[in-house]
Amino acid sequence: MIFDSRVCELGEGAFWHPLRRQFFWFDILGKKLHSVEDGEARSWSFVELVSAAGWVSRDVLLIAGERDLFLFDLETEEIETVAELEADDPGTRSNDGRADRQGGFWIGTMGKRGGDDPGRGSIWRWYRGEMRRIFTGLTIPNSICFSPDGRFAHFSDTLTHRIQKVALDADGWPMGAPETFIDLSAEGILPDGAVVDAEGNLWNAQWGAGRVACYGPDGRFLKAVPMGASQTSCPAFGGEGLATLFCTSAREGMDAAALAADPEAGKTFAVQGLGPGLPEPQVIL
Repeated sequence: MIFDSRVCELGEGAFWHPLRRQFFWFDILGKKLHSVEDGEARSWSFVELVSAAGWVSRDVLLIAGERDLFLFDLETEEIETVAELEADDPGTRSNDGRADRQGGFWIGTMGKRGGDDPGRGSIWRWYRGEMRRIFTGLTIPNSICFSPDGRFAHFSDTLTHRIQKVALDADGWPMGAPETFIDLSAEGILPDGAVVDAEGNLWNAQWGAGRVACYGPDGRFLKAVPMGASQTSCPAFGGEGLATLFCTSAREGMDAAALAADPEAGKTFAVQGLGPGLPEPQVIL
């Protein structure tokens, strides 16, 4: 079940690159992008916190950092800023993000003190040269993912225990107010990253619960897949036939006793035979 034993302080931004046929993920607090290429571990280090990405071409990613969205060439490591991201507020950083079906890119921001910075976060969307703030007043934005037909987006504010659903127009911009899609408050479950599969099921990593839970297109609970660490953070489908469910985890905030009881915390996991997922859309610049 362990896909990679490198320990992330805060694993996030899991995605499968369909052209490279390669899985990528971030350690936000470690300021690193990780992957496995031709069976060998590979990492890239940055000077800022980095959290999520979409693919632009075989070698170029659009990466969300704490101050901007930037293009990053995996081979030359050249960087080009595309748009500022709350660059005037050093107290915030990027968090969960994902490309949408229309070729846009959604990214959440949050206060660097997490739950101690209530309401400081937002969700932004980059689309064909425009950077627009689409939701505000969030604390820890997560669960950004999209229906197979691109007509709906999902997101959460983790501490509210609810995953939202909002309709999108033909260009992928939100229409109307978000509505509660999945309410986990009765169970006290904290929704983290999420991804939608080819059947329209939503797979949600649940922080502190040590699992990725699957919900139908109607929001009904279908099943849960246990992972090897309690603080599961972001899932993605990849591998042959997009049938493998990858999931990052974290050791952030865990003391020595907690780490002793959760020795795989921060590692990255993979469970085969759960897809098929959907290919990550290309980000259109």
